[in-house]
Amino acid sequence: MAGREDRDAVTHGPRSPSAARAEELLDQLRPGGRDVRKVVAWLADALHGTACLLDGAGAPLAGEPGVLAEGLIADLLTGRLASAALQDRGRHVHAVCVGRPHAPPAGVLAVARATPFDRPAAELLSRTAAVIELLLRADESAAAGRRLEQAASALRLAVLQLLMVEDTVSARRVAAGLWPGLLDTDTATVYVVEVHPDERERLTAECLAATGRQALVVRCPAVDGHVIVVAPAETVGRTLRSLVGTRPHTYLGGSTRHTLARTATAYGQAVSALALARVRPDGTAVYAERTHPERLMDPGALRAWSGRLLRPLDALPHHIRAELVATTRLGLEFTAVSTAQILGVSRNTVRARMERVERFLSVDFSQLTVRAAVHLALNTEAVHGPAPAAAPAPPDGGVRLGDLLADAALRTWAHELLGRLAADTRDVRGTLRAWIAAGGNAERAAHRLGVHAQTVREHVRGVEPVLERRLLTGGSDLYEVVLAHLATGDLEPPALEA
Repeated sequence: MAGREDRDAVTHGPRSPSAARAEELLDQLRPGGRDVRKVVAWLADALHGTACLLDGAGAPLAGEPGVLAEGLIADLLTGRLASAALQDRGRHVHAVCVGRPHAPPAGVLAVARATPFDRPAAELLSRTAAVIELLLRADESAAAGRRLEQAASALRLAVLQLLMVEDTVSARRVAAGLWPGLLDTDTATVYVVEVHPDERERLTAECLAATGRQALVVRCPAVDGHVIVVAPAETVGRTLRSLVGTRPHTYLGGSTRHTLARTATAYGQAVSALALARVRPDGTAVYAERTHPERLMDPGALRAWSGRLLRPLDALPHHIRAELVATTRLGLEFTAVSTAQILGVSRNTVRARMERVERFLSVDFSQLTVRAAVHLALNTEAVHGPAPAAAPAPPDGGVRLGDLLADAALRTWAHELLGRLAADTRDVRGTLRAWIAAGGNAERAAHRLGVHAQTVREHVRGVEPVLERRLLTGGSDLYEVVLAHLATGDLEPPALEA
């Protein structure tokens, strides 16, 4: 063994200091390195001096500023000089441009030391400048990649916001540039994936990689831990379930399939399904196609009533009407803050638009019965389109909400739904009725009932699993329960028709 070591020593010989320095310099390009500040510090140590790196504008990037005079910096950055060597105040200074020949310099690298620069020192400075150029170019490429991803992310959010306000034409136009064919379909399923906020960036990247160009993947602007996926392709659901199945504490809620114009409705369904997914063993759930009250109403009468209720909005220009309707539909499903974040506007804008709708329809959205009725009308229009222009209303005013709620099938459904609460020895049905009548305000309901507000909240929270509907968060589930109270006569229908 000793003989072999002796032969290797004879063959290769000891490494020269310059070769050792070259290897150390190459180490700066390894994945664990790649920091220009460390390279500059290494160079200063290797040459027993002080080093400074300036960017293409002359601003310090690393090291100790003040190594070079301003006039010399300008000559190097403008390309009049490729390198410079001088003595200054007892120091020997050597500077080189960082960058390709015949191109604007990416910066200037300078070293000052007490002893003159010999050839190995000058070569080490030049080689270090080349390494720094590679690192700077890599940083530029990485920054460009991040900017591109940020731009793509902003475009994906813009497409989602256009779909949320039913502007499918503009959504397709925006999407076509980057994702050709993505929105060529008329229908899609919306999924919401939930993960810890700290994991959302990684999850978003995984969703993008897994779905390719088959889905619109957007970081939810309203909830930090949510990723929204609009999936025209049927296969995306299976892909997302596989993805969720490999990650702990990650959940998936999906909607039923809807037209692109009903993306907001599909999103609400996905969020509703997410609540069920959290208690499922596999962490996934799809919105259940249960019996909805509007399906038990006479379709012709429902559409005529909806059209008459919303007719005051028809006097508006089409784009203004669409904007107000889309904002109000979302605002009835979610809070003003969440709606604003989803649409990319201020919450004051959301409130102002909904107040305009209130004035046009002569209604008061602080009443849950009114919100449920207008929500019913807006969803009917979303499914069937605006009602055609009708002849003048008959003398009796035509179909009223009370007439729609009097259908025998609807009343049977309502009695069955609310009848589930009879098994509770507490009067939770009375509490729920008082809470709805108080506009969902626990304090006002508690005052009417003579109990503590926390008792009201506990009762309402307790009936949610019994009714299989979310109530405290508002939205479609709550409005179905409100309509059930109206159909059974537990609450009086709101005065909507003039």
